[in-house]
Amino acid sequence: MTYRAPVADIAFTLNRIAGLSQDIERGFLGELSDDLVAAILDEAGRFASEEIAPLNRLGDIEGTPFADGRVTMPRGWREVYQRWIAGGWLALTGPEEYGGQNLPMTLFAATQEMWNAASMAYAIGPVLTVAAADALHRYGTEDMKRRYLSKLVSGEWAGTMCLTESHAGSDLGLLRTRAERRADGSYLIRGTKIFITYGEHDVTDNIVHMVLARLPDAPPGHRGISMFMVPKFLANEDGSVGPRNDVKCLSVEHKLGIHGSPTCTMAYGEDDGAVGWLFGEENKGLACMFTMMNQARLMVGIQGVAIAERAYQQALSYARERRQGRRPGMGPEETVPLTDHPDIRRSLMTMRAMTGAARAICYETARALDVAARAPDAQEREVAQSRADLLTPVAKAFSTDIGVEVASQGVQVHGGIGYIEETGAAQHLRDARIAPIYEGTNGIQAIDLATRKVPRSDGEVVRAYIGELHETARSVKASNEPAFGRMGEHLEQSVAALERATGWLIDSQRDGADPALAGATPYLRLFAIAAGGCGLAKGALAAARANGDPANAGRIATARFFAENVSPQAEGLCESVVSGADAVLATEAL
Repeated sequence: MTYRAPVADIAFTLNRIAGLSQDIERGFLGELSDDLVAAILDEAGRFASEEIAPLNRLGDIEGTPFADGRVTMPRGWREVYQRWIAGGWLALTGPEEYGGQNLPMTLFAATQEMWNAASMAYAIGPVLTVAAADALHRYGTEDMKRRYLSKLVSGEWAGTMCLTESHAGSDLGLLRTRAERRADGSYLIRGTKIFITYGEHDVTDNIVHMVLARLPDAPPGHRGISMFMVPKFLANEDGSVGPRNDVKCLSVEHKLGIHGSPTCTMAYGEDDGAVGWLFGEENKGLACMFTMMNQARLMVGIQGVAIAERAYQQALSYARERRQGRRPGMGPEETVPLTDHPDIRRSLMTMRAMTGAARAICYETARALDVAARAPDAQEREVAQSRADLLTPVAKAFSTDIGVEVASQGVQVHGGIGYIEETGAAQHLRDARIAPIYEGTNGIQAIDLATRKVPRSDGEVVRAYIGELHETARSVKASNEPAFGRMGEHLEQSVAALERATGWLIDSQRDGADPALAGATPYLRLFAIAAGGCGLAKGALAAARANGDPANAGRIATARFFAENVSPQAEGLCESVVSGADAVLATEAL
């Protein structure tokens, strides 16, 4: 089953739930208009559906063969990529002075959903290039930008993030890669990095690596990390490809999924030392890295939305076509489509509702980043940045968790045939499974939310957000719309559960973090259920006010289904947060 980009649903979420159209009206998104947004989404949907989606199965089968330090990408990969960058797709959010279009992150997130749904293995590489370009624009010297930035912004050259090492995992304070100062202001980098996505490939003529390393006199731990730009090929004075740097790919991992994305072990400086240039200040590399990481975390959340959408589309198509079982009174040879069975309907609606809720959270996060970067008022920018910081771990963790859950449910809807590779349903599950792990595991996201983001300013940011969720729930209840069923009541209960758990979480950390750590993961899920339900409800309110779009009935039904079937989980999750910590901390059976 081929993927068709859900352009109408994406546009509706952008404009009616996240608020992109509101920002366009306010005028701080430049010349962007509703018509231009529609045109961009339509063309992105066409390219994703017709050009990238056919690569998905091919990449899964062929993988990325490795020999003599070289990676060969699947057939068609380079050709599609070249057409893709020629269309300006990688440059959407890039700075205009270096060839970018300076469009908002919200629009970029929408296109990223389409690329990732078409082929997750294809789309993850360009995300890292955008992140590398952003870091270079913020922290690079003028000479570094002149030689490298326009090529990264356009996508003519690719970028990577080279963070962890085999002994370190998520603890970057243990890094051993070394940097040595040189008289000309450059550095020699020596060390080995693992799990480097698109660390080596033949899609672009150059790859610019962003590498974390430690200077000889650096303080221990996280305080002694610096970040360096280490290109595969050094750029000449005019920005053309120059001599080969001392950068090598040692191997490519054999992975569960995303086989079309090369995950590499990279060696820097095995011979004379890899030449690199410092980002920002020495020993301040984590600040530079998080510029890339936070954007990448949101984009990984988008991956979860994308793979869920792809799995839902395939399961729905199969369930409509597959006939099995019969209703009372039917003849022995008569059968009904799977969609006639209530349990299959529940499965499909769960897939649809969870996907929509995650999409709403991710787009709302992207919109907060846009306001933080572009709003004319400084206080508004500060508030929006705090909102983005709060929502980013939720967007990353919840969306990637539901990506796995929805893909798994998609296999279940197919039944036994879903377990057969030829159907493609199993690939979605295999591909989805990496997203809760990379760019900071979802456990780390939950800890970040519970112990850093929620207590910030004594909970002022999170309480303001919960207040907005309450307003949405009250608006739903006050609408008296018959099609809403008990949506308002269930949303109010879920937001009240989030409020109770949040108060407990903040209070519990005044005497130590362990109880909060024990409840962090259920708290993040609770947060997402309340936020996602209210996001869908905002869409339902907008749909109820609109006329003429036949899709609006489905949007209302999806929001109601989520509220009446998913939101009731909130109270149980609240109990896990508030009352479950002691059982976790007292466990001695492990």
